[in-house]
Amino acid sequence: MAGLYLYLLLGSLLVPLLYSIFVLDIIKYWKQFSLSAIIIAILFLIWDYFFTKAGIWGFNDNYCLGINIFKMPIEEWLFFLIIPFCSLFIHYAFLYLFPSLKLKTTTTFYITIALIIISIALVLMNFSKSYTVVNFTVLTFFLLLGLIYYKILLQKFYITFLIILIPFLIINGILTGSLTVSPVVWYNDLENLGFRIHTIPIEDVGYCFSLLFGNLVIFEILKKKVNKK
Repeated sequence: MAGLYLYLLLGSLLVPLLYSIFVLDIIKYWKQFSLSAIIIAILFLIWDYFFTKAGIWGFNDNYCLGINIFKMPIEEWLFFLIIPFCSLFIHYAFLYLFPSLKLKTTTTFYITIALIIISIALVLMNFSKSYTVVNFTVLTFFLLLGLIYYKILLQKFYITFLIILIPFLIINGILTGSLTVSPVVWYNDLENLGFRIHTIPIEDVGYCFSLLFGNLVIFEILKKKVNKK
C-alpha cells in the first residue's frame, strides 16, 4: 500500500499530540524539543544516508510516497521527528503518573556497565558487520554519557524505555515486514547479527535507545535553560 510508512508515522503521532496539549505541558517546550530532535536527527540521518548508499539497509518504494531526499524517502526524515516526540511523550507521561519511580543508583550503575561490556564485546566479535559495529559503538557512547553525566536520567529512562519498546516493536515490526508481503524497510543480514525479534533486527533496540536517550539528554539541557530564565 502506497504511503504505508507515512500512515504509520501519523498514526503514532495522533494520540501523543492530543494528550500532550490537554494533559501534559510538554507542548510548551516545542522549540526545545524541535531543536533537540533536529540535532540528533542530523547525526542519525548522516548514518542513515551512508548505510542506505552502501546497501546495508533500504526502503521499499511501494510503501512510500516516492519523494526521496539523498536516496531516503521523506518518511524516513519525518521518522526522526515523529518517533522521538511520541517516545518522549510516553516517557514524560509515565513520570507524570509515577513521579518518584526510578531505579536505584547502584542498580543503574550495574545495568549500564553490563550493557557497555556486552556492546563492546559484540563490536569486537563482529567487526565485519557494519550495522552491528556502528550501532553498538554509538550505544556504548550514549551509555557512557549517561553513566558519567546523566545518571538520574538513566535511572528513569531504563524503566520508561521498557514501556516505549511496546509500541516500538509494533511499529517497527510492521515496517520490517510482519504484516506485509515484503518489508517497508529491509536489512542486509550480512551486516548485522542475523538475530531478530520476529522481523526486527536486534540491533534496532540499541538504535532506538541511542536515538531516544540522545533526544532526552539534549531536550533536558535546553528545558533547564528555559526554566532558569
